[in-house]
Amino acid sequence: MDQAQLKEFLDEKVALYLQPKFITEDPISIPHSFDKKEDIEISAFLCATIAWGRRPMIMKNGHRMMEIMEQSPYDFVMNAGVKEIKNTLNFCHRTFQGIDFQTFILALRNIYQNHQGLESCFSTNKEDMSEGISNFKKLFFSIEHSVRTEKHISDPLKGSASKRLIMFLRWMVRTNKEGVDFGIWKSLKPKQLSCPLDVHTANVGRKLGLIKRKANDWKTVKELDVHLRSFCPEDPAKYDFALFGLGVYEKF
Repeated sequence: MDQAQLKEFLDEKVALYLQPKFITEDPISIPHSFDKKEDIEISAFLCATIAWGRRPMIMKNGHRMMEIMEQSPYDFVMNAGVKEIKNTLNFCHRTFQGIDFQTFILALRNIYQNHQGLESCFSTNKEDMSEGISNFKKLFFSIEHSVRTEKHISDPLKGSASKRLIMFLRWMVRTNKEGVDFGIWKSLKPKQLSCPLDVHTANVGRKLGLIKRKANDWKTVKELDVHLRSFCPEDPAKYDFALFGLGVYEKF
């Protein structure tokens, strides 16, 4: 396929997979159970943080996180006492353990008390989100914490593809007109987003000639960016649905 045919092909797949019926078994369905902005963004951030491995396990543990937070993520972050916060120590999702969950709650409390919330911490006027994510990580870990927890927040400026944070940003920034993403962050624009680079999007991207690099790192994210931004400069991350759908549902 030439570039025009490839764009047409991917646009058709976006139309097919960018629908609410495809998210019922996806972690994004968990923040869709909330209405308040802070509840949506906190639940989305936590679910995105544990979004690696089998989706049924991610869903199970995402719901478990919400249960520990008494189905009120923002109220829990801001007001939970020592006893309630200790309940987070019973949580575990692969290498994200209770001590990490506890640190995340305290770091989020600091973010909302002292840094105007999550959206403010990511804000950037750069063309992509690499600097915004890196700045967020610095603010997030400005509280006392265990070094082991730092691995759960990646940094593009250190080469990471930052798949989970890029996905979280897609959820928050892209339009909600299709009923999938939320579009509740207005200080950032969809044109600043990149496609989350997981095993499915990367493999399909290579098969379609959108990626040549073998490593799944930030340089590869930027390589994919070049093509997707040429297809749709104002909303390149929408092609996540096409690439992911081709990989997961069509075994492309």
